Amino acid sequence: MDLMPYIILFAVVLGVNLIPAFGPPTWAIIVLYGLNSDMPAWLIVPIAALAAATGRFLLAGAFRLLGRRVPEKIRRNLKAVRETFERNRRTGIAALGLFALSPVPSAQLFEAAGLAGVRLLPFTAAFFLGRLVSYSIYAASAKGIQHSSLGDAFRDGLTSPVGIALQLAMIAGLVALTQIDWEKLLKRDKT
Repeated sequence: MDLMPYIILFAVVLGVNLIPAFGPPTWAIIVLYGLNSDMPAWLIVPIAALAAATGRFLLAGAFRLLGRRVPEKIRRNLKAVRETFERNRRTGIAALGLFALSPVPSAQLFEAAGLAGVRLLPFTAAFFLGRLVSYSIYAASAKGIQHSSLGDAFRDGLTSPVGIALQLAMIAGLVALTQIDWEKLLKRDKT
């Protein structure tokens, strides 16, 4: 068995998931790779999910390092968010499950998790498990884009007005997250 196509798939998906914004969706790469190669979907899906989770984990780690350079007020606010998220396990697990299965771009969520100092392994594990499910669904419905190419997927990810608007909204949300006085807000909710 030639491992090179699997290594290339892993590298492409990993690279796309290291992009902080405006990257093409991983599901499109999975579908297109599946349609244009002899690789079976039952191998494409876990390889892509592992590569995506690894890329997002590394992206969050980079933002964790960046978080050390943000002003003290923002660090305090992010610490309050992290403590609340980690204290309320049931809500956190439900939110992770919803996030992991949703088609919403995940880069900014991982960036926020990195900035907030959230424990990344459980966060990434939930993402990986959710992506196994969602990528399986996308791989099964591959016929819808059978005549597209990987280049088309990249171009659509960069030029789609809805995709651009969603990415900009997620970036604005990430910036807003750091500006809210979470420490004050969350203490008020406890009383």
